[in-house]
Amino acid sequence: MFELSPRHRKVREAARQVAAQVDAFAAEADESTEVHAGTLAALRASGLARHVVPAAYGGESEMLDPLTITVVREALMYSSAHLDSLFAMQGIGSYPLAVGGGDALRRSWLPRVAALEAIAGLALTEPDVGSDLRAVATTVESVAGGVRVHGRKSFITNGGAADFYCVLGREGGDGYSMVLVPADAPGLTVTPGSGLIAPHILGELDFDGVVVPEENRLGVPREAFSLMLRTLAVFRVSVAGAAVGLAQAALDEALRHVTTREQFGRPLIHLGAVAQNVALSWTEVEAARALAYRAAALAGADPLARLDMSSIAKVAATEAAGRVVDRSLQVMGRFGLVRGAKIERLYRNARPLRVYEGATEVLLDSLARRLAKGVS
Repeated sequence: MFELSPRHRKVREAARQVAAQVDAFAAEADESTEVHAGTLAALRASGLARHVVPAAYGGESEMLDPLTITVVREALMYSSAHLDSLFAMQGIGSYPLAVGGGDALRRSWLPRVAALEAIAGLALTEPDVGSDLRAVATTVESVAGGVRVHGRKSFITNGGAADFYCVLGREGGDGYSMVLVPADAPGLTVTPGSGLIAPHILGELDFDGVVVPEENRLGVPREAFSLMLRTLAVFRVSVAGAAVGLAQAALDEALRHVTTREQFGRPLIHLGAVAQNVALSWTEVEAARALAYRAAALAGADPLARLDMSSIAKVAATEAAGRVVDRSLQVMGRFGLVRGAKIERLYRNARPLRVYEGATEVLLDSLARRLAKGVS
């Protein structure tokens, strides 16, 4: 069993307190496709967003710690997917800025990110581009007066809510660059995204020749694909933490039901099939948690070098969460099918975990290629 340090346990307890505050209106927040005011206020007051910004710019630590982010996401997702997303995206959306931006640009934005006074967004995917990010069609080019961005980004988390977007585009044919584009930049139009099985803040971003200062470049021009990969390397494993938090919530909801609901003269927990289902779920939750913590700890030293372990943890935890929430709904019978029931909300929130930040199939293909090279 992986044991958290006293520091990590302290952070986890702080995150649990925020989750408990949000729990009273979590169902309302998770139905929102805009920033939920109560959730934002609770997260802002907690100071947890400081853990996704370097200390030099108002953050908590000199370097971001994937294990800290993972345990925070576990605690937040236990209560609310909306709460988890607000926290996670402050880090995911601002990380290219934190490691690739100039000092003036970082000082302008990152303290506001840490204080949750500015919401961050990361613009990668496009209408015809999902997992194959090397196929992006958005263009970046130097022009008189700065850098011009032209193209369309699709399914962007925090689209319409973010104050800035870190945008990936193609430059010079075979190069890839990233640029910070403020939400109020002339030529940027944001429209609401599609409604999802689990409501989410999504937007479609149109960059119609948007020009920003040259200083808004992130990373080395034409070589910023690695910057995007570093972002995924730091934060992918934290999705495993979120999955563990959701699975634990589903298990706890099922346990509440099967220990109080009686059928055939005794509580459901004493019926063999029910007992085995919840026991198997407990086993999977604990296994996923141990793997998520270990992978996150390994990622702390060199996220890119440990990306395989992060991918393994992400696949294992998100797939386990899907099985656990399905079993939990099953043992609750008709009560689990009621629209608005907590387990029904968890069931819907579990499904996107297996798709975003690397769909299970994409990650398994990547892991298989590594095995074929004799790397394990």
